[in-house]
Amino acid sequence: MDKSMIEEKAKKIRCFLSDVDGTLSNGYFYFGDPNTEYKAFHVHDGMGMVLLGMVGIDTGIITISTSDLVRRRSEQLNMKHAYLGQIDKIEAYEQIKAENDFTDEHIAYIGDDLPDLPIIERAGLSFAVGNAHNALKEKADVICTNPGGSGAVREACDLILDAQNLHDEALQRYINKGYVS
Repeated sequence: MDKSMIEEKAKKIRCFLSDVDGTLSNGYFYFGDPNTEYKAFHVHDGMGMVLLGMVGIDTGIITISTSDLVRRRSEQLNMKHAYLGQIDKIEAYEQIKAENDFTDEHIAYIGDDLPDLPIIERAGLSFAVGNAHNALKEKADVICTNPGGSGAVREACDLILDAQNLHDEALQRYINKGYVS
């Protein structure tokens, strides 16, 4: 898809949703003592989502994970939508649309693997992380240069902010208010 078409799609986005494992995190699972799990989240990805929220674009996650770490990260980033334990992610996607009066064209989604494919095919603007499964790369509007958990989400957020001419406003609001990223 050419750059001007992507920009037109990005101008309509009111909600940015992300998968978690392999997208917002690097996809590696680290286990310690029984019932102890660790995940790595990149600060740039978090900042991108915070900046979207600063200018009124909803953010959220739809993930198979049920990890408390994921819930805590969504709260830390002030996400409006956090759907954990979603085997069939399209149900959560449809619920977000219905509860917020969104259409597909209002939603951007970023993912990395097969569970994300139904939303990648539906969202108004879809992103695949740089190391996504080929099935997603074939369907996504944009393939990020960075891999999941290493700045791909930030790339997507910046593209939306730039298309809507909101980058400077988001930055100014962040400076004035400040948030953890």
